[in-house]
Amino acid sequence: MTPLTVIILTKDESLHIVRAIASVQAIATKIIVVDSGSTDNTVELAREAGAEVLCHAWTNYATQFNWALQQLSNAPGWVLRLDADEVVTAELAAQISAGLPDVDGVYVGRAMHFLGQPVRWGGVFPIRVLRLFRNGKGHCENRWMDEHIVVSGPTESLPGLIIDDNRKNLDWWIAKHNAYASREVVDILNRKHRFMPQDTIGTLRGGKQAAVKRWIKDRIYGRLPGGLRAGLYFFYRYILRLGFLDGRQARAFHVLQGFWYRYLVDAKLVEVRRHMTITGDDPKAAIQAALGIDLGAGTS
Repeated sequence: MTPLTVIILTKDESLHIVRAIASVQAIATKIIVVDSGSTDNTVELAREAGAEVLCHAWTNYATQFNWALQQLSNAPGWVLRLDADEVVTAELAAQISAGLPDVDGVYVGRAMHFLGQPVRWGGVFPIRVLRLFRNGKGHCENRWMDEHIVVSGPTESLPGLIIDDNRKNLDWWIAKHNAYASREVVDILNRKHRFMPQDTIGTLRGGKQAAVKRWIKDRIYGRLPGGLRAGLYFFYRYILRLGFLDGRQARAFHVLQGFWYRYLVDAKLVEVRRHMTITGDDPKAAIQAALGIDLGAGTS
C-alpha cells in the first residue's frame, strides 16, 4: 500500500472526529490531528481512534496546515488533507488503495450535505479539489480564505468523493460563516492594498476549476457594486442553476450561503472602509478595529 499520511485540523470537533478518522483508517499509514485548543474531548477521541495528536495555536487555516506539513519527515509518500467534518467515501478509499498515479497531486470530488440533506443543484457541488499530493511537493497557499493546495508538478483526477457533512446546528454554521466573512474581507483588501504576501491563481497549477472560479470572483464578481452582486449571484445560483429544485434544507443553504453570506461580506467590507475613511487608519489597523482580527502574526 502507498504510504499515506492524513492531516486533520480540529477545534471542538468531538461530533465528527471519530467518523472522519474511521473513513480513512483502512488506507492511512498515519493519521495526524492538529488541534488548536479544543475544550471538548476531541483530543481524547482522536487518540482513542488511533490518530497522533499535535497541538498548535491557530492563526489561519493555511498557516496551521503548513505547520502540520513541516512536522512530517521527508520520507516518500502521499498526504491527504481532510477536514474534521468530512468523510472519504468507500469508493474513493478503494481508488486510493488501488494505487495513485505517477503525478504530484490528485483532484477528487467534494460534495456537500446541509442539515443532513445533499446539495445537488445550484451549480456549486460537486467541485473538484486537490486533496492528495506527494509529501514535499505541495503546500497550502497563503490566503486567509478560500485557500487551496498548490503543487509544483503534474496532476490527475480520481472520480471518488469526499463528503462535507457537518452535524452541528444552524447557530454554529452562522457563527462560522460570520468569521469566514471577516476573513474574506481580509483577502479582498489585501488584493488591493498588498499588506501581506498572498498566492495567486497563477500558482494553482492544474487547478483549472479553482483557478477559473477565482478569476471570475476576483475579476468579474469583485468589480460589481457591493450588495447588488450578492443578489445577482443568488439569482444565478437559485434560478438559472436551478437551486430551487433542491430539498428544503438544501434550499436554505443556497439562501444562506449564496445570498446572506455574500451580502455579509460586502457589509463588513463597507464597515472596514468606513473606519479607514473616518480614522485614517491603514487597512491592517482598520481590520483589527472593525473586525477584531490581528494580522500581526499572519503577515510573514
